[in-house]
Amino acid sequence: MGLKMEKQIRIELVKSVVGSLPKQRKTVKALGLKKLHSTVDQEANPVIMGMVRVVEHMVKVEEI
Repeated sequence: MGLKMEKQIRIELVKSVVGSLPKQRKTVKALGLKKLHSTVDQEANPVIMGMVRVVEHMVKVEEI
């Protein structure tokens, strides 16, 4: 009834985690990204957007 659909975003890992900070590596893993050029679809809620902001230089984000 009162459920609203969150916007979906597609996140792609475009830069390697080699040489990045441990916090950034953990964030990439928590987003569900494993290998270079892997993609995941997530809801665009404040938690996910904050995680994306931490690694914004390593990922490409597009709205679905």
